[in-house]
Amino acid sequence: MEVTLAFIIFIISYVFIISEKINRALVACLGGAAMLFAGIFSMDTAFMQYIDWHTIALLLSMMILVSITSQSGVFEYVAVHVARQVDGKPIPLLVFISLLTAIGSALLNNVTTVLLVVPIVLTLTKILKVNAVPFLLSIILASNIGGTATLIGDPPNLMIGQAVEHLTFNDFLIHLGPVVAIIFIVVMAGLVYYYRKALTVSAENRRKLIEVDPKSYLKDKVLIVKSLSVLAITTVGFVLQPLLNVDLTSIAMGGALLLMLLTYEKQDVEEVFKSVEWVTLFFFVGLFMLVGGLKEVGLIDEIAKSIIFYTDGDLPKTALLILWASGIISGFVDNIPFVAAMIPVILEFQSYGMTNLDPLWWALALGACLGGNATLIGASSNVIVAGLAVKAKHSFSYMEFLKVGAPVALVSFIISTIYIYFRYLIFFY
Repeated sequence: MEVTLAFIIFIISYVFIISEKINRALVACLGGAAMLFAGIFSMDTAFMQYIDWHTIALLLSMMILVSITSQSGVFEYVAVHVARQVDGKPIPLLVFISLLTAIGSALLNNVTTVLLVVPIVLTLTKILKVNAVPFLLSIILASNIGGTATLIGDPPNLMIGQAVEHLTFNDFLIHLGPVVAIIFIVVMAGLVYYYRKALTVSAENRRKLIEVDPKSYLKDKVLIVKSLSVLAITTVGFVLQPLLNVDLTSIAMGGALLLMLLTYEKQDVEEVFKSVEWVTLFFFVGLFMLVGGLKEVGLIDEIAKSIIFYTDGDLPKTALLILWASGIISGFVDNIPFVAAMIPVILEFQSYGMTNLDPLWWALALGACLGGNATLIGASSNVIVAGLAVKAKHSFSYMEFLKVGAPVALVSFIISTIYIYFRYLIFFY
C-alpha cells in the first residue's frame, strides 16, 4: 500500500510540475507533505535523511553573493562594453553575449546568470533595433552548456556534487570542461550560420550603441571592489577546496556572510534576504522529500535493479544508457527532479558490484544538463528566459525553440557520447 501511495503522490506531483499551471515549489512542497501525511516517512526522517541541506545552503549563499554584486551595475557595464568592442555588429555580439553567458553560468549558476543577462540584452537589442529572439535563444543554449562545466553551474551538477563526496569543484571542471568547450564552439558555429541572414543592423543604430558610455551603469565603485573581491576569493576557495579540506557549502556561506558584513551599511540585510529566490529553494526542499518517499518504499532500488538487468552490469552500456536516457527525459521534463531520482539509483549500483561510478556521474551530468536545451521546459533557465521575453513583448513559441534546441541537444549528445567513450569507457573492452 505504501509503495502505491508513494508512486501515486510522486506521479501526480510530477505532472503538475511539468504543466507549470501551479507554482512548482508549491506543488513539490505539497507532494512532500502528502508523503508525510500518508505515513511514508516521519518528519525527522525527512529532515535528517532526505532533505539535502548542504545543497540548499550552497544555493542560498550563491544567491546572496550575486544579488549584492548585481547592485553595483558591473554586469551591465560588462555587457555594454562588450557590445562596443564589436562595434554593435549583431553576429559578433551574439557570440560574445553567448560566451559571457556560458562563463557566467559556469562561475555563478545558469539561473542567476540569465536573470542578469536577459534585461541587458533586451536593452542592447532595443538600441540596435534588431530581433531579440535569436539572442534570447542563444542565451538559453549557452547557459545550459556553460552551466554543465562546473559543480555550481547547473542544479543537477550541484546535486551530484553534494551526493558524491569525492567529486570536487576541480573534478567537474577537469572532466566536463573540455567537452563543454567543444560543444560550445560547435553550437555557436551552427547558430551563427543559422541566423546569419536574420541579424542585420543599420550603421545609425550601431553608432547609437557605440555612443553609450558603459561607465554610466556603474553605481558604486566601493561596492564593485568589495563584491568582486569576495566573489574572486570564493571562486579561488572552490578551486582550492581539496587542499583546504573545507566543504563547498562552508566556502560559499563564508563568502556570502563576508560580503554581507562588508556591505551591510549600504545593503540592508533584510533587503538582501528578500532578493533571494526562495521559490527555488523551497522547490528543492519539496523535491528532496518526494524522491525520499520513493527511496523509503524501495522503488529506487527496483529501478537500479532494472538498469543493471538491462545492461548486464556492463559499465560502458550503463553509462551510455544513462547519458541518452537522462538527455531525452530532461528535454521533456525539468532536469532537477529527474536527477534527484537518479542519484540514489546510481549510488545503489555499488551494491551490485560496480566499483568505479565516476563515468556514470559524468554521463548523468552531461545528459541532464545538455538535455535541458532540447525543449522550452527542459530546464529552469529556459522557463525564466521565456517569461522575461513575454514581458518584454519578444515572446517565442515552444515549436520555435524546439527547431533550434532539439538539433543542438542531439549534437551535444553525440559529442558527449564520443567523449565519454574514448576518455572513460574504451578501456573496459
